[in-house]
Formats: sequence, C-alpha cells, structure tokens
Amino acid sequence: MLDESLLDSPAGLADADRRGLLRGAAEAGARVRTAARHSTEAGIRDLKPDGRPRSVLIAGPGAAPTHASDLLGTLAGPGSPVIRLAPTGVAPAAGALRWELPGWAGSVDLLLIATPDGTEPSLSLLAEQAYRRGCTVVAVAPARTPLAEAVAGAHGLFVPMATAPYDQGEPLAASSPGVLWALLTPLLALLDRIGLLTAPPDALEKIADRLDQVAERCGPAIATYSNPAKTLAAELADALPVIWTEGTSAGPAGRRFAAALAELSGRPALVAELPEALAAHNALLAGPLAASADPDDFFRDRVEEPPALHARVVLLRDRPIGGLTAAPAARDLALSHDTPISELEPEEGAELETLAELIAVTDFAAVYLALASGA
Repeated sequence: MLDESLLDSPAGLADADRRGLLRGAAEAGARVRTAARHSTEAGIRDLKPDGRPRSVLIAGPGAAPTHASDLLGTLAGPGSPVIRLAPTGVAPAAGALRWELPGWAGSVDLLLIATPDGTEPSLSLLAEQAYRRGCTVVAVAPARTPLAEAVAGAHGLFVPMATAPYDQGEPLAASSPGVLWALLTPLLALLDRIGLLTAPPDALEKIADRLDQVAERCGPAIATYSNPAKTLAAELADALPVIWTEGTSAGPAGRRFAAALAELSGRPALVAELPEALAAHNALLAGPLAASADPDDFFRDRVEEPPALHARVVLLRDRPIGGLTAAPAARDLALSHDTPISELEPEEGAELETLAELIAVTDFAAVYLALASGA
C-alpha cells in the first residue's frame, strides 16, 4: 500500500531513502557535468578517429549499461552499430558473470565497458581479449579498480566514473539515476567524437541544465499537486502501469521506467510503442485488468483486503502534440475501457534534452513510488 502522506513529508522521504535514490535523482545534472569533465580530462575531446567503427560493443552488469546501450543505439539512428554484450553466469554477482567477444570482433570494432563496480574479473579478461583481437577498448568505471588496471594494460582509454561520497555507503541500485548518467555521459562524448551521434559539450551542458530544472520541479519539497513525479507515483499506487511511448527516443525512456519500477519498487509494468501498442494491449484493457472489470465486490472486506489491481495507461511522448500522432487513438482506446491515463510530455528542446527530461521525471516517479510503498 502506498503511504501518500509520506509523499508530502520531505523529512519522512529522507528517512526512508536508505539507498540515496532521491539524492541520485536530484544530483543527476551535477553527475553529467562531473562526468563530462572526467571525459575531457581523460582525453576524449582530443581524440582524432580515423573513421567510424564497424560495431560498438557494450558490456557491463545490471540495468544502467543495458539502458545506456538502448539509448545510444536509438540515438545513433537506423542501422545503428551499437550491440550489447549480454553476460552469462550462474548468479548476478561480480565474480559469477561472464562476457565474451563475438567471434567476428576484430581491429575495426570498438569495445565499451561500463560498470559502477569495476571488480568483475570477466570484464578485465574481456579487455585483455579485446586487446589480443586488436579491438579498441574504452571503459567507464570507478577509479583504482582492477578494471582500470586491465584497461591500462590493454592500452585502452579509461574514464573514471563520476561518483558521490554516499555511493560508497551501500551497494548502488542498478537503476539509480546517478549511475545511469555517470556511465552514459562519457559514452555520449565518445560517440560524438567518432561521429555516431551528436553530443557536443554544449549539448551535454544543456542535458545537465534540463536535469536541474526537473529536479527543481520534482524535488521532495514540492507538493504532490504541483509535482509531476509525485502525482504519477500516486496515480500508479494500486495500478498496473501500461506504458505506451511515442517518438523515437521515448521508447528507451519507457523501457527504463518499466525496469526502474520493477527494481526499485517491486512493481510490474508493461511497455510498448505506439501505434503497435494499441493492438498489442487491446485485449489486456478489455480483460480482467480493465478498470471496468469487477468494479466492486460487495462482499470484499474494505479493511483487510486490498483493492483489485487495474491497468493504468502511462503515455510518454517526446514530441509536441500536432502532426502525425497516435495519441488521440490511444486516449480513445483507454477511455473506451474506462482505463485512466497519465501523460508526460517534455518541454521543447533538442532530442537529448527532451529525452533527459522524460527519463528524469520517470526516475523521480519510480523513486517516490518505492519510498512511499516501503520497498
């Protein structure tokens, strides 16, 4: 059950935030600036690449590298060479995960390693394997870790991860906002240098500014009625989120939101892109999860038994209303099944800015839902 009174208690939220999730969300802009500075100091802005790599292979544990790979592949556009190397192993522990290069990987390929840990033996071995194959290696990880030494031995480029003092207190949640931006920012700067996407220094600064603006609007001191993240968290309290995205870069934001809800608050969520989502989820909205299904069981104990779980559509859009859009059809479908709908749309700006805003607002919402539900 969601404790909605906690949402409007900054002190209560701070006491409940044992993993530093709110701080990570609030400091996302600062993380971007620190990570951009680390990238420059590591020499990324001075690189003079001979051309684009045939493939960009991304390896790392947990949700943050997965989301970074998804975002980078989307931003690189159709025919993106970005490929995530999924790990194998018997457990998600640092010593149990294993990564391997594809058999075809060689001197025309780029290996990116992104991890908030840096102690994974297999990632160090992967850097050595890439060196033997002739792959260029770039890693983003905490400084003074075994991976940093392995990358140096492989004649690769190492960028220290932007960390905060409280990161050392407890293991970082993989979906923590601070982790994502600390790992993603140097990779954006690198792929800008090799011409796969456009993320110059001024664009990274605009991302940081947009994240700061979201933190001001969605911070714990802002009341629920004027806080879009708290409002969304309250709306999803007893709902199954059905996340529909529209626009190219909204897709990764929706997938990250679903993953963050699962990891941080233990809430399942479904995600699909418009217009295909209308056909994919039509039967779901008409079934037992619809708000109109079994609306009131007379014999249910109102005190002891929780209300039935019903779907709620969350529409994420990365472009302003107008032009060719499936949003009206999405609203009509939801309302025809008495399904409530929440909508998030960023303010105008470049693609990286609007994407950052969608991610930031939904990150705050996932954090508030986790804290207010005691997860």
